[in-house]
Amino acid sequence: MSFIEKIKSQARSNKKTIVLPESLDRRTVEATDQILKEDIANVILIGNEEEVKEVAKGLDIDQATIVDPNKLDAIDDYVNTLVELRKNKGMTDEKARELLTSDPLYLGVMMVKKGLADGMVAGAVNSTANVLRPSLQILKTAPGTKLVSSFFVMVVPDCEYGANGTFIFSDCGLVPNPNAEELAAIAGSSANSFKSLVKEEPVVGMLSFSTKGSAAHGDVDKVVEATAIAKKEYPNVKIDGEFQLDAAIVPSVGSKKAPESDIAGNANVLIFPDLDAGNIGYKLTQRLAKAEAYGPVTQGIAKPVNDLSRGCTAEDIVGVAAITAVQAQNQ
Repeated sequence: MSFIEKIKSQARSNKKTIVLPESLDRRTVEATDQILKEDIANVILIGNEEEVKEVAKGLDIDQATIVDPNKLDAIDDYVNTLVELRKNKGMTDEKARELLTSDPLYLGVMMVKKGLADGMVAGAVNSTANVLRPSLQILKTAPGTKLVSSFFVMVVPDCEYGANGTFIFSDCGLVPNPNAEELAAIAGSSANSFKSLVKEEPVVGMLSFSTKGSAAHGDVDKVVEATAIAKKEYPNVKIDGEFQLDAAIVPSVGSKKAPESDIAGNANVLIFPDLDAGNIGYKLTQRLAKAEAYGPVTQGIAKPVNDLSRGCTAEDIVGVAAITAVQAQNQ
């Protein structure tokens, strides 16, 4: 069974409710049709019912719940909650009502906050910043989390490395230039995400252009410091570095370049030193190795909200919705 089929199977075992706020996008309603047919999750769509059904012509979304912001009985309660959460930032009743009735992202996140939905997936037509802004304002970060970051689950066909070709790459979509403390936090969050989604022990490799002092540079120093912090902060997680990519995942190379490390050559969670490296790395793997890339999946928000690429397909939305449902189960 493939990674995504395992995720879908787990999602079915304890079905959650996922809100898809971008209901006037054809890909979103196509994904809704498939999610419902595969019984992966319950779905809430936000929008005018007639308009949503017009977009969904030829599809079966009858089992989805369509919420019209302008006909929502609970809107006063939602407005009061948003004002309370953001009053120190100057939020007024009028502004809160405008946001919740005109911006489906704010309403979707508020539904997650209130427990009507277990998670949200958006980004097919909205930027990452627009998706995450209401999430951080309303849901905030999870207890004990130092920052919100993202990852991709990469499933590489016919690959003997990682967990039978499955890896987590982080951060590939959110934190541009993490300092050592942030890089260590990303490593800890990513290890937890690997364990909860892949169901195998995470082995974390902190990546660099240097392996164990083979090069000297400030960028290398950052990864060395991050590795030391991560080992101290997460003593029960297998973490080591700094590693070049081949030393991190290829056993024969790891044993030569870092013979003292039991992690070298065995990593399945790869922590990139910055967003340039992470974003390039996942796209190279996706395009050249024809890997399946699921993400960017967000980690560190109090409840699961995940962003999509604006170039996503309906199938991508289905996969991220299933992952979001499993994240909700794990919380």
